[in-house]
Amino acid sequence: MEITIKDVAKICGVGVSTVSRAINNHPDINQETKDRIMQVIKENNYIPNNSARNLKRSEANTIAVLIKGITNPFFAKMTQILEEEIQKKRYSFVLHRVEDKEDEVDVAVELIKEKRLKGIIFLGGFFSHSHEKLKELTVPFVLSTVGILDAGGKPEGKTEAEFSSVSVDDFEESYKMVDYLCRLGHKDILILASCEDDESIGALRLEGYKRALQDHGLPFKKENCIYMDEKIETYSMENGYVCMKKALEKKLPVTAVYAVSDSTAIGACRALAEAGMRIPEDVSVAGFDGLDIGQYYMPSLTTIRQPVEEMAYATSRLLFDLIKKKSCHQQLIFPAELIARESTREV
Repeated sequence: MEITIKDVAKICGVGVSTVSRAINNHPDINQETKDRIMQVIKENNYIPNNSARNLKRSEANTIAVLIKGITNPFFAKMTQILEEEIQKKRYSFVLHRVEDKEDEVDVAVELIKEKRLKGIIFLGGFFSHSHEKLKELTVPFVLSTVGILDAGGKPEGKTEAEFSSVSVDDFEESYKMVDYLCRLGHKDILILASCEDDESIGALRLEGYKRALQDHGLPFKKENCIYMDEKIETYSMENGYVCMKKALEKKLPVTAVYAVSDSTAIGACRALAEAGMRIPEDVSVAGFDGLDIGQYYMPSLTTIRQPVEEMAYATSRLLFDLIKKKSCHQQLIFPAELIARESTREV
């Protein structure tokens, strides 16, 4: 007799939704529970995608969210809203992690075959794929909070109707923060940048930093650019801590630190505190993203706040309009807000 997802749930003593989360590799599930479910599935030869009962449902109602940087707190609110909006439309929600070195289009193509997707949302990472590569995606998709670069590695300026996207202008918003620090009188500004080979939003934010320095007549100093450790999760507090420790060992005469994410900035603050440095009296610190934790950190963090909720709702709306053929491709760029708090001061 063919086993069903309800049978798997009953054997494991969990709900059907828990079994579904285990199958879809959802992060919101206990590892021990997941292992038990996957063992029962293996022992009973249950194959979700080949189940006649699930085939029609997956063909009609599955949306995948592919995310790079799944541990980044910035994405937590976005994925929550996206899941709610997708389920409101009576579609299934699949969250799939894409590793830093993986090609998201290749991953998406496999998922389209495996899950029979109706649409895809890409979160994080970068997109510089050719038209031929994009044609491999046979379902509607939206790029959200994705750095879009041209073939030369520069910020994409084209508005060709090849895809829909939702983002802030990472180059301009990064410029805004560094321009603000320069106007406070800072001339030596350390940047905690993304990985050295990053071609995504980290590259855009670094270019914004360089341009702001240039416009204020300040040279770009290589020693004032500390790249994140590729062995540690990108944009994490740990990476910020490790990078700041490296900078402190060099005894660089900087008066301000600009981290390309709030999590990285908070990690840097820890390293500065351990070194006996006061923020902002000895050094100003600024971040990017607008995480809630930055508001409650001591001192509260100066940052660029991205409108996460608005971007998530716009992403969902764009995708479903494409699925229903209600609209053509659009590139939506949302304004971010510079929030000056206690971690920066005039010099």
